[in-house]
Amino acid sequence: MTTAIEQLEAKVRRMYRDVAERPGGSYHFETGRPLAERLGYDATMLDRIPQAALDSFAGVGHFFDLAVLTPGERVFDLGSGSGTDSFIAGMLVGPPGMVVGVDFTPEQLAKARGLASETGVDDHVQFRNGRIEALPAPDGGVDCVISNGVINLCPDKAAVFREVARVLRPGGRLAIADIVTERQLATSIVCNVDLWASCIGGAAQESDYLQAIEDAGLHVQHVRSNPYEFLSDGARGATTTYGVKSISLLATK
Repeated sequence: MTTAIEQLEAKVRRMYRDVAERPGGSYHFETGRPLAERLGYDATMLDRIPQAALDSFAGVGHFFDLAVLTPGERVFDLGSGSGTDSFIAGMLVGPPGMVVGVDFTPEQLAKARGLASETGVDDHVQFRNGRIEALPAPDGGVDCVISNGVINLCPDKAAVFREVARVLRPGGRLAIADIVTERQLATSIVCNVDLWASCIGGAAQESDYLQAIEDAGLHVQHVRSNPYEFLSDGARGATTTYGVKSISLLATK
């Protein structure tokens, strides 16, 4: 691993440590329940999520209508953070199923694990330390992979999608929300670790992003744009200049 990537990952860990510990802090992006509701999350479902998880929610879109999770399914949540999406998935697949959230930020993992234990769902909603380029799952052992605003943070997105294809069963689904761009980002933005950790600097062009999914052996079925806005002037400037936006998509194996 290069020094540049190590520095980037350290910055990402620090930022999302802060989101776990200080969800009301000042970031380039919004957090919390109002964001989730605006993105399309059902209020009655959110009422059943631990408030502390919702406080640290930093997603960029909604995808559960695309995922169509059913009881008994096995789900992996890439970059699960404080656990909002994992907890919702756990409600949908139930104790017959299993949800595994994967994250590499210790503070987020500790928070999510504690909330799962406190709410008594840790029998079927679990959180593991790991990298989304190397998932702790056997080949073909997963029904659905979900992720919200995380894959853009990974320098090697193609590796992530190859790993998703490896763990999905035939007919399995990838249902995600992420940040992409309409035009290639300037080097000054790509090299800005603050903007990268804020889901902008690492965003790929939408066409390249979708092609990487197809190249991994998955088939994109549906793509839509989301009502997502960044907060800081710098982030909004990049959004205007390069067409930075949020999409949700469904792909199948």
